[in-house]
Amino acid sequence: MAAWVGKKYKMEKSEGFDEYMKALGVGMVLRKLGNSISPTVELIKDGDEYTLNTLSTFKNTTIKFKLGEEFEEETVDGRKVKSVVTMDGDNKLIHEQKGEKPTTIIREFTDSDLTATMTAGSTKCVRYYKVA
Repeated sequence: MAAWVGKKYKMEKSEGFDEYMKALGVGMVLRKLGNSISPTVELIKDGDEYTLNTLSTFKNTTIKFKLGEEFEEETVDGRKVKSVVTMDGDNKLIHEQKGEKPTTIIREFTDSDLTATMTAGSTKCVRYYKVA
C-alpha cells in the first residue's frame, strides 16, 4: 500500500519559499502571509480519481484529478493554470502547472514524511512535512 494512504502531513519547515513566490509574481503582503502559515496536506484516492487537500488557517484548497489527464486549476496565489499530475512509483506525485509562469511540484511521500520540491524557472523551493 502507498505510504500516504490515510495520512495527513503538517509542514515543519520551508526553504526558499519567499523566492519561489517572488518568481511567480506574488506581492509582498501575500508572500508575508504565505511564509507565516504551516499547511497540512492530505492525498486521497477514490477509484482512479485523486483528491489533494491543502489546509491552512489562511485558505483551504482542493484539487481533484486523474493521473495523466489535464485539468484547470486556480493556484493559491490566484493564477489560472492547466495542470497534469503523474505518479512515479507509488509515492511520488509530479504536478506540472502550465500557464504564464510554468511550475513543477514534486511531492515525495514516505510513512512519516512528505517532501515537496517546487520549481518556477530556475527558482527552487523545498517544503518538509511530517505525519500529523
